[in-house]
Amino acid sequence: MPTSIEQTPPTRGREAINTLAEDVRSKWIWFLLLGALLIILGGIALGNLLVATIATVYYIGALILVAGVVQIVHAFQVKEWGNFFIWLLSGVFYAIAGFLAFYNPVLTSVALTLVLAISLIVSGILRIWTGIAARPRAGWGWLVAAGVLALVVGLIIAARWPADTVYLIGLILAVELIFEGWSFIAVALALRSRRGQPLV
Repeated sequence: MPTSIEQTPPTRGREAINTLAEDVRSKWIWFLLLGALLIILGGIALGNLLVATIATVYYIGALILVAGVVQIVHAFQVKEWGNFFIWLLSGVFYAIAGFLAFYNPVLTSVALTLVLAISLIVSGILRIWTGIAARPRAGWGWLVAAGVLALVVGLIIAARWPADTVYLIGLILAVELIFEGWSFIAVALALRSRRGQPLV
């Protein structure tokens, strides 16, 4: 006996996804405004690198200080004495580091720049080694290139340390804000161009 196969209409899940996507696309102007704001802030930071560096150090210091307080509070909730002292000492060191960031942001920026240089050098060496070890797999050359770039930047920062360090963190913040702003603008334009088109 022949049976008929019914063609199922689009599922509710697909319609919900398309509705949600269209709702996000309708807010493209907010992505555009956020991108423009980030570019403006990046330009301001670029115009005053020292202030941008100090602001970044204050932000990092606040995060470290909060982390220290959380660890100290957690220490008093630990029942074992050994773990109690580990958490307490860790929290105290974090809190002191956060306090020093507020007390002397310039010195903290110098220390952070040295840490950044060392991190880039170590990361670059590891990427180069990983890329060479992955040869001849696809993409190994890009990994080596990224490692060489990180290594060179790390060595340049280390060679200039501590002469230009009070401006470097501010410069990184400014460039990051500008690039982030342009990425938001690109997302906004892409959302606007796809308005009315189904996602799935």
